[in-house]
Amino acid sequence: MLAVHAGAGGNSGRTITGNGSNPKLNNAYIALQAWKSAIKDDPKGILNSWVGSNVCTYKGVFCADSSVSGTTVAGIDLNHGGIEGILVKELSLLKDMSLLHLNSNRFSGTIPDSLKDLFALTELDLSNNQFSGSFPTITLQIPNLLYLDLRFNLFSGPIPDSVFNKNLDAILLNNNNFDGQIPQNLATSPASVINLANNKFTGDIPISFGYSSPGLREILFLNNQLTGCIPQGIGLWSDLQVFDVSFNSLMGHLPDSVSCLEDIEVLNLAHNQLSGELPDLVCELKSLMNLSVAYNFFSGFSQECAKLYGRNVDFDFALNCIPGRQMQRPEPECDMIPGGSLSCLRIPSMKSLSCGSLLKSLNSSNP
Repeated sequence: MLAVHAGAGGNSGRTITGNGSNPKLNNAYIALQAWKSAIKDDPKGILNSWVGSNVCTYKGVFCADSSVSGTTVAGIDLNHGGIEGILVKELSLLKDMSLLHLNSNRFSGTIPDSLKDLFALTELDLSNNQFSGSFPTITLQIPNLLYLDLRFNLFSGPIPDSVFNKNLDAILLNNNNFDGQIPQNLATSPASVINLANNKFTGDIPISFGYSSPGLREILFLNNQLTGCIPQGIGLWSDLQVFDVSFNSLMGHLPDSVSCLEDIEVLNLAHNQLSGELPDLVCELKSLMNLSVAYNFFSGFSQECAKLYGRNVDFDFALNCIPGRQMQRPEPECDMIPGGSLSCLRIPSMKSLSCGSLLKSLNSSNP
């Protein structure tokens, strides 16, 4: 049985002197004081309360009481503190900490290798800071981590295959300077949310995309430098709700297997070089709330797509090559369709596609 309580922001309450009878709190005191000494600026005075040995009264520190192991630090939340400093190796002393939330501060440098010893840590939020260097692979060695948020930092270089092998539920890597190709094992990830937006990834979306368990709810590739086709296997993610590949250089026709995305709410394909007709099967998706195909080279759509407005679906098809529609590209731009010779893997006779047999069809299409 655990009882969780947070620091009150001062030294009110019972004072623990030395914590000699509680080695976990004594280690927490050592860790937090070492960290405090590495802080350069604390504009909101959050760490003013980090005085004395009773760490459970420190602002942003959450303690838990256990009848088995006594009182221990269970989490730290310093979100939106504007704190400037670095992370210190002594944080590994917080063996029972399950969450570390440092969103919207000014922490910089790299992630200490010692963090791999945080066996209880399940949530690590380092977003909106100034961390830099290559992908912090040490975070993937934290044994029980489920939530990894590295958004809005200065990380650069490729991301390792191992990020998609780890049992993570959320992988949030957007708004960094990651580059190179997206690892081919993307589809092996059990995550429900994957955000790779606003980086510098190049190459194709991995061909295995979609060949995995259907637990993915959101995947965002927007604003990278991706090329090639949208893989046919996208249709296997029957639980997908958000799919955003806008602001890339994808070409070819939209696969009809998109029609298998029965739960899709946001489908953003804008600002690419996609062509062909927008399939009826896509516009018939019942859960659609937002469909954007603007700034592509689509040549038409049928009455089913025209009915989207009556369903209160936000449908944007501006700047394409659709005859008789307003706000389309000038005719000269439509004379040369980008990627006209691009060969994408497609299942023949997709008009009568049965989503239940999609996996079988895909397997038979591959040697």
